[in-house]
Amino acid sequence: MNLFTDIRAHVITCLDALTARGDLPEGLSFDNVAVEPPRDAAHGDMATNAAMVLAKPAGAKPRDIAEKLVALLVEDARVAEASVAGPGFINLRLSDAVWQGLVGRILTEGERFGRLDMGAGQKVNVEYVSANPTGPLHVGHTRGAVFGDALARLLDYAGYDVTKEYYINDGGAQVDVLARSVYLRYLEAHGEEVEFPDGTYPGDYLIDVGMALKDKVGDAYVGQGEEVWLSEVREFATERMLELIRADLASLGVKMDVFFSEKSLYGTGRIEAALAALDAKGLIYEGVLEPPKGKAPEDWEPREQTLFRSTDHGDDVDRPVKKSDGSWTYFAPDIAYHFDKIERGFDQLIDVFGADHGGYVKRMKAAVSALSDGRVPLDVKLTQLVKLYKNGAPFKMSKRAGTFVTLRDVVEQVGADVTRFVMLTRKNDAPLDFDFDKVLEQSKDNPVFYVQYAHARVCSVLRRAAEAGVEASDATLRAADHTKLGHAAELRLIQKLAEWPRIVEIAARTHEPHRVAFYLYDLASELHALWNRGNDAPELRFLQPEVPEVSQAKIALARATAVVISSGLGILGVTPAEEMR
Repeated sequence: MNLFTDIRAHVITCLDALTARGDLPEGLSFDNVAVEPPRDAAHGDMATNAAMVLAKPAGAKPRDIAEKLVALLVEDARVAEASVAGPGFINLRLSDAVWQGLVGRILTEGERFGRLDMGAGQKVNVEYVSANPTGPLHVGHTRGAVFGDALARLLDYAGYDVTKEYYINDGGAQVDVLARSVYLRYLEAHGEEVEFPDGTYPGDYLIDVGMALKDKVGDAYVGQGEEVWLSEVREFATERMLELIRADLASLGVKMDVFFSEKSLYGTGRIEAALAALDAKGLIYEGVLEPPKGKAPEDWEPREQTLFRSTDHGDDVDRPVKKSDGSWTYFAPDIAYHFDKIERGFDQLIDVFGADHGGYVKRMKAAVSALSDGRVPLDVKLTQLVKLYKNGAPFKMSKRAGTFVTLRDVVEQVGADVTRFVMLTRKNDAPLDFDFDKVLEQSKDNPVFYVQYAHARVCSVLRRAAEAGVEASDATLRAADHTKLGHAAELRLIQKLAEWPRIVEIAARTHEPHRVAFYLYDLASELHALWNRGNDAPELRFLQPEVPEVSQAKIALARATAVVISSGLGILGVTPAEEMR
């Protein structure tokens, strides 16, 4: 149930009536007519832009349309008042009965309240994290993991068929470096003194991998050249790193549906097939690119390369897919990988990249557009950097990783729930400060605590009701007399609850799960405000044992709030708190 959609439908019905009687011309599109909360709550419960967006195509003054529309809108019993503001905006006030009735609807629908079918089962692939399998995940990967996972959960909640995917970058030279680093730890396990040259991975996390390799092969590789052990150690080390990555993700509550290996594209004809598909469209050619911006011609050597005509699909320049020596560029297997996704029948693709991949966005969108003939949209979301602080100072080092703070470092210090929520308190493309002290504060300034405290308060009300002998089962609360919820603070809380399906729709459409975190904070604020009013006005308290029927109506409102908070936290991947410790 989406009350804003219901009232918009009423607005459209009234516009149809104005058209039928000749006040509006035939054939007008109502697609841009919106019903939403007003910017200033003092103006009403809802506002519509109908007269403003229809005035020009109708050849009429917006205020003239608005006044005729208002006269029809108030004929519906749900609309207590409709008024024209400014040049032609329409503000609506709904009857108290509309808001009071919503409480029972929420309790009847339960966790289904807010769920949408806007996705209509479309298949969406969300690729995120996709770190090189060369070590533990770091804090930058943490933000991408949380964002991608919350986005996948949000789209599932909105009715899409979602696949969560990790692209294993195991086809490049960095995995050879991993193998050489593991080999050094293997020699160390045999008692040899070793040094880690620049460019290798010196983190302690490879000590166990070196020991495991020793347990597997004994001394078979000691003193041997790379031609003997590189391939086998590379495969062994990659699998061990993937086990570590899976465990890191599990500690954060992230579970992938698919792990796709870049290496599986090489030597199998899949890269060639993807490029052949582009070639068949006339998009592959041999040519010489202009010198890169900022490089003088004397610093640059023109070379003929195999190029993808990506400018035909919105890119700034054409992109090389094969080097002059005949080897693939990094872009070629990525094209093949996305071609594979298209071939698997996905209707939408979403890639979550780190901020350092911004330059990759246009070329990847161009490739997907070309391969799918524009049928499959690709949305690339960039996650900005995370700055860590502890005791007011930057927090930078992890002995285990050697050079960076790991995902596991963060989760072990503050927990998965706090980590996930905090990572979603900023839009994905905005920098985020993560202060280990502040995220554990029990204050209004800490959104994690504030939202969890709201849910815990509702749970405490239910426990106290049971102790006081007040029946507060969901069945009883659904049947309570919700007309007893007439105070302005109670109605404001219900109005905020009514926004939940609309927030889900907007967040899913824009691929912005942070909107859910923002909404939950606002909803918690309304609950806390009502709770605090009860300290001074006993008639507003949720539990009033002396008048059970009043108690049940008010507890029903609290319980409805907990239902929505629980659903929202579920999208964020956070477990609702039943009590605060």
